Amino acid sequence: MTNQSNNIQSVNTSRRNFLKAAAGSVFAVPVVWTGTSALGAEAKNDRIGVAAIGTSRYRPGTWGNPNEFDGRGTTIGRQAADFGNMRAVVDVNDRFSGFFSENYGNGCKTYRDYRHVLDRKDINAVTIGTPDHWHSKIAVDAMRAGKDVYCEKPLTLTIDEGKILCRVTKETGAVFQVGTQQRSEHDLVFLKAAAIVRSGRLGKKIKALSSVGQPDFLELKTGAGPFKTMAPPKELDWNMWLGQAPVVEYCPQRYCYDWRWWLAYSGGQVTDWGVHHTDIAVWAMGLDDTGPTHIEGKGTFPGVKDGYDVATSFDCNMKFADGQEIRLYSGKNELIFSGDKGRIRVNRGGLTGKPVEQLTKADNDELAGIMSKIYRGKQPGSHMKNFFDCIRDRSLPVANVYSHHRAVSCCHLANIALLLGRPLKWDPKKEDFIGDAEASKMLSRKQRKGFEIV
Repeated sequence: MTNQSNNIQSVNTSRRNFLKAAAGSVFAVPVVWTGTSALGAEAKNDRIGVAAIGTSRYRPGTWGNPNEFDGRGTTIGRQAADFGNMRAVVDVNDRFSGFFSENYGNGCKTYRDYRHVLDRKDINAVTIGTPDHWHSKIAVDAMRAGKDVYCEKPLTLTIDEGKILCRVTKETGAVFQVGTQQRSEHDLVFLKAAAIVRSGRLGKKIKALSSVGQPDFLELKTGAGPFKTMAPPKELDWNMWLGQAPVVEYCPQRYCYDWRWWLAYSGGQVTDWGVHHTDIAVWAMGLDDTGPTHIEGKGTFPGVKDGYDVATSFDCNMKFADGQEIRLYSGKNELIFSGDKGRIRVNRGGLTGKPVEQLTKADNDELAGIMSKIYRGKQPGSHMKNFFDCIRDRSLPVANVYSHHRAVSCCHLANIALLLGRPLKWDPKKEDFIGDAEASKMLSRKQRKGFEIV
């Protein structure tokens, strides 16, 4: 009993020291977790069986990279392999699944259809890195098959999909982590920003500017289309890739990285990057179990037939019942919190502002406690490790499905307001629009027969 108590005390002390170090500086020391250190002396055969559903390679030119490189689906799958045994990979493109499986030997079987993976009893958890329009169906099917789920953001294509995911997560008891990794990583600057806001140092009624940039096809000057169709690559099952979306002929601009710029598969920059900063705003402002009451904004859309159709620029303000506001904007990449007592700015480059500069040691100790509380008492530093820790103790992950549903719903609401071009009223308890039947129809989308979420 004494040894066990000492071990628990040591772990708690380590966590406190880690968070104090993080809270005590603008930049915390980066932490890199490996499978061995995270799982201790656990035998490889005893580790959790994992499958990666939806891998990818990003096209040359993405984010200024001249070469093809790992996409998010591949990245999160490889992260999961640090903590579990990678036993299967699923992709509708044989080249992608083959590329992914090369590192894991014969023990990692490749599939085109994710349902074969869900039938396997030796697979306990899945990562989902598909395009957005496939997230919800695969996640629902996986949870009902008894699997825990790590799914990339933005979690849903529609608000009604989020309602379904929350219900099924609760019904099945699945552990569900959403890939909004800013809650866990990036030197903990976002976690510290959230703690500062929650501490009241900026005031009570906060206004957040969630500024997330424009779609990168504008920077590449590729234009919005129209694009020519052609036969899909032989290694690609195009019908399966389309899933619930309408049947259309293949063109390269609908596929790989650029599916993000079509409303049939995504919400564009409003949801793709928008949910990163908006998620932190919702988290910091204590709004992760509610939603706005008023949404109003303007957006610019290409208006090109057979071309990209997401908003290229946008400015949308969302007001909450408690007087707080979130503005989602296509400006430079940053998240700004403002109150009557101060203002801070945070992005992946750092955390700045007078309230940060004026923090004392006592202030940082207090913030360390808040950081620990909002991170649910676990040690931050790796978003994937948090998922596996929660699988083991069946606790709620730091980026759980319920809070993410509220955050991504803000982005969906913004898109609906931009598309309709008028102010909207929203009931966050009923999760429906007030007095606007046309807007309410946009809470869901028609799903192609055979690919419905049931």
